Order: sequence, then structure tokens, then C-alpha cells
Amino acid sequence: MTLWERLTGTAQAPMAPKAAYQPAGGGVLISTLSEIGAALSGQQTTASGHAVSPDSALQIAAFYACVRIISGAVATLPLHVKKRVDDRTRNDASDDPLWQLLRRKPNKWQTPSQFRRMMQAHLLLRGNAYALKVKSALKPGVVLELVPLHPDRVTVEQNDDLSLTYTVSKKNGSPTTYQQDDIMHLVGLTLDGVKGVSVITYARETLGLSLAMENHGASTFRRGLRTSVVLRHPGRLGKEGLDFLKATLDAYRSGGENEDKALILEEGMSSEKISMTAEDAQWIESRKFTRTDIAMFFGVPPHMIGDTEKATSWGTGIEQQSIGFTTYTLEDWLTTWEETVNRDLIPDSKPDLYAKFNRAAIVKGDLTARWESYVKGMQWGVYSPNEVRALEDWNPREGGDVYYPPPNTAGTPANSNPGKKNEPQKTA
Repeated sequence: MTLWERLTGTAQAPMAPKAAYQPAGGGVLISTLSEIGAALSGQQTTASGHAVSPDSALQIAAFYACVRIISGAVATLPLHVKKRVDDRTRNDASDDPLWQLLRRKPNKWQTPSQFRRMMQAHLLLRGNAYALKVKSALKPGVVLELVPLHPDRVTVEQNDDLSLTYTVSKKNGSPTTYQQDDIMHLVGLTLDGVKGVSVITYARETLGLSLAMENHGASTFRRGLRTSVVLRHPGRLGKEGLDFLKATLDAYRSGGENEDKALILEEGMSSEKISMTAEDAQWIESRKFTRTDIAMFFGVPPHMIGDTEKATSWGTGIEQQSIGFTTYTLEDWLTTWEETVNRDLIPDSKPDLYAKFNRAAIVKGDLTARWESYVKGMQWGVYSPNEVRALEDWNPREGGDVYYPPPNTAGTPANSNPGKKNEPQKTA
């Protein structure tokens, strides 16, 4: 029974497709059930023959690692809510509802890090991340909860007045329309200024090739690999000897306890090992290239996903590559989050309120680098000892609210007393 007969219960389709999945007058030609699923879910079959979707892409180790690293970095960095007191003074806005929303409880079932990790994953996999704003009925402009929405169930359109309208499909399929003020919308790389595009859109062929190579490797191992040893017999094996040899080889290849055991040869037989073929070497190299390409699409240094063989354009040292990741990749996403929060969650009535990630926490795991920065900060009067203690979540100490004057590297200032030692300046 053909696919058409199984699906429709009728006779053979009028015209059989010539290809598994290909454009045909604005549509597609389909011959398998998996290709029907791919077409319905918006997947596209690559030149390698594999349909690539966010779920299938996550099966690739390098792709998953990149998504995990970037999402984890955004999720774990502290997101502060600050208030401008004057041109020079900033205070924590811990008494503002936005602080509670972003730092304590974005919704009833997620922690702040869970919420940001999931939203960032949506942003990487689909180019957009959406959250419905649950507003207070008693306090205008106050957002009580952020309910994440799956990007596949959200469509956004720009109206004639340039405002945005969001249509969300519920689980039962019924659509609900929301206005721009109802949705928090994180946008990745965008070509129209309204909707972001996923990295999968442009990395599809690389991901399809990687999936094809993974399947090739798995099927090769399932079949017992290629022939790596040739057995030579001085004469001609009889049927009894050939059957015995086959049984011995089957037991030898069965794995388990028999793995790595010596193969006993009889009747003057000898063995000759075959080196890796050019095809095998090319397959291994291709896997390395796809891994590097995936890291390049995300802007993640190869060493962070386990590839330490080659240097990158960011430098040969691990430190330089990590700095490059922070500067050119992570900073981009942090800025996107900050600006989106300031636009979508802070009302116009609170112009002095803003959200800011604590970039200093990036070096939290590097004890030496962290304390070197603290020492330099206190040396040049940037930090007071108590401010450093606050960064480490320690209680202040008496006399710790002082700023030490920067070291004099250009001679004695004209207004200073050469005979008097500079003393730390106390804050007001």
C-alpha cells in the first residue's frame, strides 16, 4: 500500500512526486510521513537530506553546548534594578515592584535564572522571545508577572501606525490578540526591525551536514565498523574451516567480555591491519569543521565547547578567547536584555529607573583576576573597601567607607604639602 492510500484510503495518487521534498509551484512534494511532519512544523530539508528544526539541532553536541553556554551566562549574571538619584549617584531600587519581578519571582513557577535561561534559549533557537505581562489592576504601570510564551505560537505584525500587534495561539488553537504594551519582546538579529531571525535559518546546511555525519557514524558502528584487518591463508579453506572461522569472528566482534581479546589463527593464517582510509579521515575532519562552523555562528570560542586544537582570530590564549567572547558575544545579548527591560517593563512615569547587569560577576570564577581588579579599583579610588565587601556579599566593616587617593605617578600636586603624607579621604 502506498503512502497516499494509507493517508486517504483511496487509490494511488494522480501524480507521484519525483523527489522526497522539493519546491513545486510554491508548495512542496512529499513522499514520507516524516516529511509531512517537517512541512507542517516549518522545517526545511537540507542538501544532506535531513530536516533541521530547533529540536533536531539540539541533538548536535556543539550546537547544544553553544546554546547552553550563552543561555547560562545570561541566566547567572546578576540583573540589578537601579535608580538615578542625581547625575552621579545611583541606588538599588529594591523597593520597586520591578526589582521583585526581576530579582525574586518573575512568575508563580520560575526562578529569575530559569526565566532568563529559557527566554535566552528561545532567542537563540528562534530569534525571538516573548512574555505576556500580567499587570496590576490597582497600580497602573506595575507588572506583577511575566508569563513566557512559546515563539512558535506567537505571530507579530506591524500596523500602519507602526505599532505592533501580537497574536498568540492557545493550546486549544484559539487565537488571542495583544497590543504592544502587553508583551515583552526580545529580538535577536533582525532584518525588518520587527521580528528576529534564528541562527538555524542561516546555519541550516551546516547543521544538516552535522546530523548526516552523526547518523553515518552511528550506522557504521552499528554494522560493526569497516574492515580493519585482513586474514591471509596459505591455501584454500574448506567449508568446515570457513564455518569455524566465521563463528570465531562473530564471537570476536560481539563485544562485551570478548572485546580486545586476541584472535587465534590456525592453519598458518596471518593477519594484516588496514590503516584508516581517506574516506574515514575525511569524515573525521568534516566533523571538526562543522563543530568550528557552529561555534562561529554563535560567536562562541571553540575551546568553550571542547575544541582546543586550533587558535582563533581572538587570540591563541584561553584568556584572550574568553575576553573576546565576553566583549563581542555576551555583551550583545546583555545589552539586548537591558534595553528590552527598560522599554517594555519600566513605565514612562519612572524615567530614573533602569536595569543593568553586573558585568564584574563574569570573573567570579577567577579568584586571582577578581581580586586583582578589586585591588586596582581601591588603589585608584574607584572602590571603597566596603564596596568591595558588598560585591562579595560580605557585611561592611567600621572604617571601610573610605576612598584612597590614586598613587601619584606624575610628581607632587601643586596644592599638596610635600611634608605631609596623604591620608584616605572619608566619604560624607
